[in-house]
Amino acid sequence: MLLRQPPFRRRRPDVFCAAECGQGPDHADAGERADVAEVQQASQYVSNPADPVPYRAREDIRHQFTPREYMTDDQRFLAGRPDVLTFQTEVLDRDVTIAGSISGNLFISTDQTDADWIVKVIDVFPNDHPQLEGTPDGIRLAGYQMLVRGDVLRSRFRDSVSDPKPLVAGEVTPVKVPLLDVFHTFKKGHRIMVQVQSTWFPLLDRNPQKYVDNIYKAAAEDFVTASHCVWHSPDHPSHIEFRKMEVNQGTGSR
Repeated sequence: MLLRQPPFRRRRPDVFCAAECGQGPDHADAGERADVAEVQQASQYVSNPADPVPYRAREDIRHQFTPREYMTDDQRFLAGRPDVLTFQTEVLDRDVTIAGSISGNLFISTDQTDADWIVKVIDVFPNDHPQLEGTPDGIRLAGYQMLVRGDVLRSRFRDSVSDPKPLVAGEVTPVKVPLLDVFHTFKKGHRIMVQVQSTWFPLLDRNPQKYVDNIYKAAAEDFVTASHCVWHSPDHPSHIEFRKMEVNQGTGSR
């Protein structure tokens, strides 16, 4: 029997985890109740370094310094890419304010010996959200998928940056992807989305996915297609962990 955890479950005071909610819009409630259902144990995708996931819509990528705008870019341009896993909560029935660090705690496996793991936390606006005065040109707030935080862990450095080592093909391995601190409120009526992918080009250089001692000296034949899995079974519960701040609506204090 497979167990689907609720997208937010209390681990210790003020810490919640976005666990294996399942892909697509129809999965567990955004409350703190248990929800048991049979789901697959892992989500799989194929990553091809010859066709990397862009960090922005291709028409917005320029040969220049990385623009700050990408940090809140609408992620809808990635819809339909099979090499991006997408998980999201149901519509939130209350505001959820998070403060401090975010940790993407993944259990992964691959048929190769190296991989990058990019975790993104996204605020999904309602489809009927009004267009507000002062919204920058090109931003459509209805259905907006605003990037809140995103970061990467290169598998070889999962245990130490000074002692890199390859993955064992086919072996389920825990990796922790630390994201920058944040202070953000997901408003009632929004959704929380999490995306996992293995390329983010050209913000990040491409990982050959075949372990080599020095990626910058990798030969063309070292860049290979890989099949990756993110596990979300009872024994391997991938999840997002962050601190939830309680807001006193009466006084405005936190």
